[in-house]
Amino acid sequence: MSDGDPMTRDPYFFGYGSLVNRATHAYAPAHRARLKGWRRAWRHTALRDGPFLTAVPCPRSEIEGLIAAVPGADWIALDAREEGYDRLALTDGLSVEAITGIETQIYAVPAQAEVAPEGAILLSYVDVVLQGYLLEFGLDGVRRFMDTTDGWDTPVRNDRAAPLYPRAQRLSAAETVMVDAEMARLGVTILG
Repeated sequence: MSDGDPMTRDPYFFGYGSLVNRATHAYAPAHRARLKGWRRAWRHTALRDGPFLTAVPCPRSEIEGLIAAVPGADWIALDAREEGYDRLALTDGLSVEAITGIETQIYAVPAQAEVAPEGAILLSYVDVVLQGYLLEFGLDGVRRFMDTTDGWDTPVRNDRAAPLYPRAQRLSAAETVMVDAEMARLGVTILG
């Protein structure tokens, strides 16, 4: 890469949930990536009524996601979007085809912020995440997402008719069927 290449100047974030859905942000360029040594989990904090997705270290696991540039290292808007998360530097485990040597950060809920489970996962949130994984990694990628995410014993609230998730997206009929099938495959409890 040349010195003029923005990838040598700008840091990147690794998105592993809603940030995989490119319709939820304007960060570009974005590239598919894999991260070894991490899983996802639904975590409860005092900041929200229901749980939200976080990355958690796990030496035997690997997750897929996107990396995207943060122009000029201006983290203000992304940090505001990811309120409640700590932004951590990734030092190893990141694999991005044909791209090396970039500073990358990941957002994770700090362990001390976790509280006793209360509330349900929003289906509109799950819809956004799985739509992104389907578009980026296909149905196999959706299944890998589901299988590398802990906390599916938390019920999911069906808010599709009036989405509560702020970055909700409209799903096609086929995408809706896919999300519902994945919920059923893992035996996730859906609330009204």
